[in-house]
Amino acid sequence: MYTNTLLKKAIIVIYVALILVMGTATVMEKYHGTEIVHRQVYGTWWFTALWALLTAAAAAWLIKRRTRRPGVVALHLSLVIILAGALTTHLTSQNGMVHLREGESTDSFLNKPAQGTPAITPLPFRIQLDRFDIQYHEGTLSAADYLLNLTISDGNNSVSAVVSMNNIFSMKGVRLCQTSFDEDGHGSYLSVNIDPWGITITYLGYALLFISLIWMLLDPNGTFRRLLRSPLLRKAACGVAMLSLGLSVQAAPTLSRDQADAFGKLYVLYQGRICQLQTYAIDMTKKLYGKPHYKEYTAEQVLAGFIFYNQAWCQEPIIKVKRGAFKSHFNLESHVSFNTFFNQEGYVLGPMLQAYYQGQHDKLHKEVLDYDDKLQLILEIRRGTPLKLFPFKSGEAGLMWYAPTDRFPSDMEQERQTYMRNIFSILNQDVRNGNSDRVMEAIRKMQDYQKTFGAPSIPSTFRTQAERIYNRIPFATILFMVNLTMAVVSLFFRKTALAVMLLSWTALTFCITLRWIISGTVPMSNGYETMLLMAWGIEAAAVVMARKAPVVLTFGFLMSGLFLLVSHISQMNANITHIMPVLNSPLLCIHVSVIMLAYALLSITFACGVTALIRPRKAEYLQILSLIFLYPSLSALGIGIFTGAIWANISWGTYWSWDPKEVWALITLMVYAAAVHRQSLPSLRNPRHYHLYVVVAFLTLLMTYFGVNYFLGGMHSYA
Repeated sequence: MYTNTLLKKAIIVIYVALILVMGTATVMEKYHGTEIVHRQVYGTWWFTALWALLTAAAAAWLIKRRTRRPGVVALHLSLVIILAGALTTHLTSQNGMVHLREGESTDSFLNKPAQGTPAITPLPFRIQLDRFDIQYHEGTLSAADYLLNLTISDGNNSVSAVVSMNNIFSMKGVRLCQTSFDEDGHGSYLSVNIDPWGITITYLGYALLFISLIWMLLDPNGTFRRLLRSPLLRKAACGVAMLSLGLSVQAAPTLSRDQADAFGKLYVLYQGRICQLQTYAIDMTKKLYGKPHYKEYTAEQVLAGFIFYNQAWCQEPIIKVKRGAFKSHFNLESHVSFNTFFNQEGYVLGPMLQAYYQGQHDKLHKEVLDYDDKLQLILEIRRGTPLKLFPFKSGEAGLMWYAPTDRFPSDMEQERQTYMRNIFSILNQDVRNGNSDRVMEAIRKMQDYQKTFGAPSIPSTFRTQAERIYNRIPFATILFMVNLTMAVVSLFFRKTALAVMLLSWTALTFCITLRWIISGTVPMSNGYETMLLMAWGIEAAAVVMARKAPVVLTFGFLMSGLFLLVSHISQMNANITHIMPVLNSPLLCIHVSVIMLAYALLSITFACGVTALIRPRKAEYLQILSLIFLYPSLSALGIGIFTGAIWANISWGTYWSWDPKEVWALITLMVYAAAVHRQSLPSLRNPRHYHLYVVVAFLTLLMTYFGVNYFLGGMHSYA
């Protein structure tokens, strides 16, 4: 008995030590750099020894407890195999870099061991870079892929190979992956990975892990299935106490609604993709005014006003000023005009901007930078810089879109240059003279011009209509208000709550589908989109569980509403852009969606915990409910993390890089995994202790999602 106690304490100490070491290392990396942390922490003998000790102690504990359930044994065995694969990779693999210019070849690479001095190491073949090519989305400068055309020579035999994003080349145990390229586009860096045994062992562990995690949910005699049969869930739902969460002024002149609507249907190159001018107008108006319209004017009318009646609109109080240091320092109203920031001495913000760039980064100076960005947006419109409305296929640059003020290709006909330079001057004259028919005719001719010369890059009618619907409906704004309101209403009207939850989930599904259609890729490439997915997953889980535990609807409305609120009010980028080439992989869909599902379920365990701490009498019921969500969330989190590892191995030639996001995802998994070991940790059988633990554990999830994105950074950061 004494030996068992010592062994358990040893496991707890090592387990906690590893979590603390990894968390500390991610903070060290921010301030001292990746290379130093890998050399002083992740690549050291003592870090490896900690994992080895934990593995040995855990195995001894399972043996002493005579654990015989196949699912439990398989799950823990898979972790041992994964760690064995990682150790094999650490001891036997070689990693390095090759830099090649077009026409150059090499039969060696720079080997960079975690510990020790980099050295030149021979390759079993010769690599020659024939050509490096960047593929762009049609009509834009947004990269779609990076292609390396290689010749691999092995004695008298030569083979051609293409390496691109998510497409590595493998030969004789050597894996080549593109890392970066030279600024002039005639050279590239290739990462070299040689790992003949570690990958095989690790993949075997992954396969066993995936099977055992799924079996954990399906096993009829397992804990999860017993929880679903708990008599507490058949009782009436408990009541849960929740905290709920002018006069029209004539504006400056602009186009009529019909004219502005037609103007907004013109296509423009915006944020690396071709979309209708309406999208740019809405983003511009929201950035200035905080809403997709200004007073009774549509976003298209606002944009047209700044283009054709700039002086009048520069006097309009369209710039929203939030409470804070900036507003107090300059003694501003809640809405001010562009001209407010200019006086006889020049640009009011100029001196403070200069101070910011000289290193004065306090709150006031940061806010000055933010408002300067809004003013620069108006100046850009005045100069015509954003109006890249005119497609032209040049022999030099291919199909590109140009603004009237751009420098045109030398092979563009003079007649076409004259049209692009002067069309807005002609249109402006007709607008000011009130020649409505001529204004509409000029806009129609611009539309015809775009369709004639920009057809390959213009999105389909279906995609365009999807974007117009998406622009018209502020999904996140509407749904966060509905869901937070329903968090209270659901306490009293269960049937109505379920119907509203289904409608909310359907609307959010429609929103995500529209973004998918517009971008052409699954919407999970930035923080805003993953917030939508998180809310979607919470609502889906609430709908599924509502019949067994109606109180889940309240949690579902509350948590999904909060995530939608964060997406609505935060500084996350809600704009739709082309996805980076490296993210264009089907494994990304699985990796991110499963991870988001796990986070959504874990957020419900947090809601259960907070409620139980407020209402202790319901703690036992809420513990059962929390555990029902905890088990599938751990399965999803484990599958999501290690699917990401497989994706990384396919894309970059290495399945684990100790990036801060990876590390904190692993920490989150380890922290929450402890909560299901209630037989080994008796204190967690106490409902109050359990709920307190999962509430504190939620901090690791917040760190994984928000802390890494907005504080630590790394290649997984969405910020």
